[in-house]
Amino acid sequence: MAGGRWLELAEALGLGSGWRHACHAMLYAPDQGLLFGHIPLRYAVLMQMRFDGRLGFPGGFVDAQDSSLEDGLNRELLEELGEAAAAFRVERSDYRSSYAGTRPRVVAHFYAKRLTPEQLAAVEAEAPRAKDHGLEVLGLVRVPLYTLLDGVGGLPAFLENSFIGVAREQLLDALQDLGLLESGFIQGLKIPGGHKKQLSMDP
Repeated sequence: MAGGRWLELAEALGLGSGWRHACHAMLYAPDQGLLFGHIPLRYAVLMQMRFDGRLGFPGGFVDAQDSSLEDGLNRELLEELGEAAAAFRVERSDYRSSYAGTRPRVVAHFYAKRLTPEQLAAVEAEAPRAKDHGLEVLGLVRVPLYTLLDGVGGLPAFLENSFIGVAREQLLDALQDLGLLESGFIQGLKIPGGHKKQLSMDP
């Protein structure tokens, strides 16, 4: 999305008919597990491997028959994650940001939805039976929210993957702003590329 910009939702919704809208959601839930018996997992955060080999979030394009952004997003979640996604609904209150690209002219709307551990486990179990599994979606993956003693393993290594669009920036902002990591954790990361979107949404 070279040449794009962050913008407020009202401005995004006011763009002309030449723009398409896509909505994606970060699903997460508390996780009290311990890696190797001593590294707190804190939260389970879901992303997915896409058909193009990049990491992204579940969701997709809003269609003409969808009555709202959220209707389109929840329809896409059912297609990509299966029937377990019917146990919850992503609402406007879960909205976080919008990013308008220029080539193609697509506005990417981002949401973050907190689930119960049981709901998230059900999504992971049901996803292989979803309509788009093995096609648009190659599988779900949990984001490691820790750094190992070597300073690389865990989240720093995860961030070295290829992400679609601004999914990497969306992930980092959500992890920080929702308090899913300990205070100061992200500031201490050696983030690939040295770039992080600021919440001011400046162009």
